[in-house]
Amino acid sequence: MAFVKICGMTDTRAVSAALAAGADAIGFVFATSVRRVTPQQAAELARPARGRVLCVAVTQHPSSELLEMVFEVFRPDVLQTDLADFARIELPAGVTGWPVLRGAADAAADATLPAGQRVLFEGPRSGTGQVADWSTARELAARREIILAGGLGPDNVAEAITAVDPFGVDVSSGVEASPGRKSPELIELFVRRAREAFARAGNGEN
Repeated sequence: MAFVKICGMTDTRAVSAALAAGADAIGFVFATSVRRVTPQQAAELARPARGRVLCVAVTQHPSSELLEMVFEVFRPDVLQTDLADFARIELPAGVTGWPVLRGAADAAADATLPAGQRVLFEGPRSGTGQVADWSTARELAARREIILAGGLGPDNVAEAITAVDPFGVDVSSGVEASPGRKSPELIELFVRRAREAFARAGNGEN
């Protein structure tokens, strides 16, 4: 499987570009970030994507009030937040959880998760362009499906896929023309290079 997520949607141009490029998921950030949107904005932006790709709500240590708004107004397919956050979150029916793991300590905690649980492996801080620990990510990818994030872009996504052998990849700042503003050209290039690399690794469709 070659799974590609484009994170940090802030305008219709970015959503259209991700759909046109053939992304599998798009992310909307509700944590502190230049890419932060409101649940109302995300719901409107996601309208053309419904039923075509997974719409992911991205949070970090969210309040119960924010989660309620995200679930009721945005209505995500997936909630992505740090592993520890899920201890106090009850997911609505139809919403999947993707725990975010950061570094070796979090990766070791994956033993507490169900065998089929998909996770996102990230750098120390989301959306900053910091590259994740690929060595630890590869060890984790041998045990379960991981989506690799952290410092990826068109120039290194093929190398990352070769090094880690993940289920999927996730990009945000690596396809931006300026902070918070996606480049359609970079989105297309990232998706294409990721698909090519997955195919070479034997994980994608030929």
